[in-house]
Amino acid sequence: MRQTIEIDGDSLSLEDLSSVSRGKASVVLAPRAAVRVDAARAIIDRAIAENRVVYGVTTGFGKFADVVIPREKLGQLQLNLVRSHAAGTGRPLAAPAVRAVMLLRANCLAKGFSGVRRETLELLLACLERGIHPVIPEQGSVGASGDLAPLAHLALALVGEGEVEWNGKLLPSAEALRAAGLSAAVLEAKEGLALINGTQLTTGLGALALHRLLRLLKAADLVAALTLDTLKGTDAAFDPRIHAARPHPGQIVSASNLRALLAPSALRESHRDCGVVQDAYALRCIPQVHGTARDAAAHARRVIEIEMNAATDNPMVFAETGTLVSGGNFHAAPVALVCDLLTASTADMASLSERRIERLVNPALSGDLPAFLTRDGGLNSGLMMVHVTAAALVSEAKSNSFPASVDSIPTSAGKEDHVSMGPIAARKLQKNVDLFETVLAIELLAAAQALDLRRPLVTSPPLEEVHRLVRARVPFWDADRHAAPAIEGARAILAGDDLDGVLAQLD
Repeated sequence: MRQTIEIDGDSLSLEDLSSVSRGKASVVLAPRAAVRVDAARAIIDRAIAENRVVYGVTTGFGKFADVVIPREKLGQLQLNLVRSHAAGTGRPLAAPAVRAVMLLRANCLAKGFSGVRRETLELLLACLERGIHPVIPEQGSVGASGDLAPLAHLALALVGEGEVEWNGKLLPSAEALRAAGLSAAVLEAKEGLALINGTQLTTGLGALALHRLLRLLKAADLVAALTLDTLKGTDAAFDPRIHAARPHPGQIVSASNLRALLAPSALRESHRDCGVVQDAYALRCIPQVHGTARDAAAHARRVIEIEMNAATDNPMVFAETGTLVSGGNFHAAPVALVCDLLTASTADMASLSERRIERLVNPALSGDLPAFLTRDGGLNSGLMMVHVTAAALVSEAKSNSFPASVDSIPTSAGKEDHVSMGPIAARKLQKNVDLFETVLAIELLAAAQALDLRRPLVTSPPLEEVHRLVRARVPFWDADRHAAPAIEGARAILAGDDLDGVLAQLD
């Protein structure tokens, strides 16, 4: 059965967002939120009845904020806003990302600061429930005043214009709405602005990438432990006293995971008295590097979950005082900055993983493992090129890591003179999570191969289970074959549900 998530503008979690984005949960409006929405709308209606001059309600937008619009044209003003701002370009967002954006915009409207009519919000939720996904191009937003262009494409679909994806087909929005038994919205005062003014593209893309990354950070400890054991590394560097003396939370957790994964390993015990004092940094400093990424992700989660439940409109409607106040909550700086932080941390994690792969395939570094982990080197190249692929991906991740949030180009005739570039930061993060996942998959592939070459020695039960999962998808590399499917097989293990049981044992 599908989970039902009640949105109230205050309590949406990263896990909720992931479930809805994958179509695993339904969404309904909380009754208390409906009351707030109605109260805010009443303020808008009163402002119009009193002929008040309010930005975006009875005036134009941006540079045109001093142009007062006649009452009979307020609906046309909102429709014109949506049409003109639907200026996105580039590839359409994938369905999970579109669903995340829809959910976040609905949750923002549910806070009751937007002034939208309840029926307009309910239409957005109905489209989400029926899988009517607006075609939203990924480019065109500078992240202030909100993600205007992408959100305008969302709003365009609600008024029966533009295109949507429904049941695997691309359709005109009006056609899909009719087929689903829905009526297109006829926008009233403030509603176009209420639908497009916010950070929901930046936040949605960043949140989904973070959700994936949190899983990969656990998997990274798992894969690194397998690599370390097959390289006959030492677990001495994971002594809890070392990490208690430098008490970064992520570092402590990562060291604890490594100790738990390596403690019952017969392979580790086989060289306990070998006399090697310490390992290279790629092995010895795993908790320090992995832990730093964990701490960055924990900080990012706090920021992103605040933003997921934030009001990002302008002007904001305060129903308790009957006032409308202009501000700048649409500026995506908080999310842009943490996306850039995570983009850099994923590049660093991928770089460390590649160094461990190098130690596995390079006989000058691996000790007694054969070159490129093949028994018949020369005739076979083994995992030579697989490592080259990892190196290429790491270089790309590094190149992708220049922060987007440090850039700004003034827009709207100088009215919007500092912007966040948040959507670019979020897309960079998505890219680096993809790259990191593939590099980690290559390390998993190489570590599993190395473990086979260590037989009859065995590692710990959790790591043996990981090896079993790899071999269920990717056979031992006994002779050269098409390498790309092996990489994809290992990546499928990291991306799918196979590892859930082992990951559940880790912090």
